[in-house]
Amino acid sequence: MAIGRARRILIAGGGIGGLAAALALQRRGFETVVLERAEELRDGGAGLHIWTNGVLALDYLGLAEQVLAVAPAQQTAHFSTWRNEVLGAWPIGDFVARYGAPTIAVERSVLHGILREALEGPVVRTGAHVVGFDQDAEGVTVRFADGGSERGDLLIGADGIHGAVRDCMFGPARNRFSGYIAWRGRAPMEHPEIPSGTFNAMFGPGTRFTYYDVAPGLVHWMSVANGKPGGRDEPGVRDMLLRRHEGWGGPVADILRATPEEWILRGDVEGRKPERQWGQGRVTLLGDAAHPITFNIGQGACQALEDALVLAEHLAGSGSDPVAALRAYEAERRKRTAPLQNIAWRIGQMGAVENPLLIKAREAFMRKNWNTKAFAAAEKGQVAYGTRWAKKPGRRPEPAEPLW
Repeated sequence: MAIGRARRILIAGGGIGGLAAALALQRRGFETVVLERAEELRDGGAGLHIWTNGVLALDYLGLAEQVLAVAPAQQTAHFSTWRNEVLGAWPIGDFVARYGAPTIAVERSVLHGILREALEGPVVRTGAHVVGFDQDAEGVTVRFADGGSERGDLLIGADGIHGAVRDCMFGPARNRFSGYIAWRGRAPMEHPEIPSGTFNAMFGPGTRFTYYDVAPGLVHWMSVANGKPGGRDEPGVRDMLLRRHEGWGGPVADILRATPEEWILRGDVEGRKPERQWGQGRVTLLGDAAHPITFNIGQGACQALEDALVLAEHLAGSGSDPVAALRAYEAERRKRTAPLQNIAWRIGQMGAVENPLLIKAREAFMRKNWNTKAFAAAEKGQVAYGTRWAKKPGRRPEPAEPLW
């Protein structure tokens, strides 16, 4: 295959990963076009937990100050039983002193909007339903459901776990259902048990409830329960959730009652085993399209942000060989994301146990290990990686003091 320097890069998918990739590549001098299937660029609703490594990636893009202006910084990540008995408490506020940035919670729509506004020019093309592509020695032609097409030098598939770009390369993805379903919502409320910077993950029999504030007077929550995939909710889903969590400690019932029913979203939780190949020729993958990570470690958005920066770095330094740059990006990111996919899956299975004896074993394990081995592993395996952005020359911006 003949090689030529890439200039125009197509990105399938206008989510967090796709927009971050477009911005990171723009900052490196590339022309980017984001191909979004929806007729309007949507943010997906609900909230995001962004660990310090993700905040450092945002800082490198020059966006951390904007995000930190609205996103609550977390001091302690609490883990408890459904009876509100403590299982662990992680001092994540200490990350500011160690790494220069906090762990935060933010509305997905807020982060999505900040990324979108940072892009230069009319980059996003909506109503662009990608169904396939063809590539040759000079570039890639993306095909749309309406019969149209778009030509670029490279194609990045950032179109999610069910993305068309991956399936066009390798055939239907072998996604696997986790065995549990997540209901997510937002509660407009103030509550004495939910001060700014709250995070609490509560474990029950075959079900969990997590909540954290994403803005003043707005709480994001998630209720997780074992079940079969493909279900749909009838009217009265909020009452169903109240019955599920009846008798739970803390502010759980108050959060659910404060949530408008139309703000509750249901989704089957899926993942995929780490794959050895992400791309072919002038095409590669990014974010959930490449490495879907279940929510259990809060790294999905963080890893998409990291992907974007590493991809742009390799392409900017590739000289006249962008195909080699894509393969180098894939090799580096597979090593980073595969362990996270696996640990997130295992934690999800641990959280899903229903047998009373297994629940007791889980609680004993967490009380013994969660504040020590688990916290140390999370910091080393997830957060500390972000120092690569802090050490980069030309960082945008270059603060002399910690961000928070």
